[in-house]
Amino acid sequence: MGLTNSQLREHLDAVAAQDKVVAGALERCGYPEERIRPTGYRTLLRTIVGQQVSVAAAASVWNKLEAELGEDMHAHELLARDFDTLRACGLSRQKQGYARSLCELVASGELEFDSLPEDDEEAIAELTRIKGIGRWSAEIYLLFAEGRQDIWPAGDLAVQEAVGRLLDLPARPSEKETRTLGDRWKPYRGAMAIFTWHTYNNAAL
Repeated sequence: MGLTNSQLREHLDAVAAQDKVVAGALERCGYPEERIRPTGYRTLLRTIVGQQVSVAAAASVWNKLEAELGEDMHAHELLARDFDTLRACGLSRQKQGYARSLCELVASGELEFDSLPEDDEEAIAELTRIKGIGRWSAEIYLLFAEGRQDIWPAGDLAVQEAVGRLLDLPARPSEKETRTLGDRWKPYRGAMAIFTWHTYNNAAL
């Protein structure tokens, strides 16, 4: 389960006690709301479905897949469908390749979501074995589904922009710079990532 509202408050309060900049931003912008996703392969399958399409389009494809595969969407059910069937659900050739990569790893037991490595970098490496799942998608899964408290998606443009504004930098920091800047908020970078999204469009920051 992802970080709860009470955990977010606890972690952000701990950061604010050591960082006056964060303390001031919390006072102006308030606490973010929890962002929780279910654990398991379906969440990453939904990530694949939603890549590079609108929210409405992704929902439409997901509903068609549920109707075709069943609500539980077992990996073996998707693997049993042919190209045309999945195409009719709205999955392009590329996304079918990604979805099959995920389902093959799950069906074979090579990837077990109940026993991902405790080390964050090792878990990210496991998840990025899936075609179409890059570091950002893996980090988002570990943060929103597993609630890992020190995940820091430095490649996210909104995180970069918000960090630049929070620290009053002259320009948006790069991914490498954002990753380094985030070290000041260990071991609660997960809560800080959610806080940066919360503040991204907040004029008070």
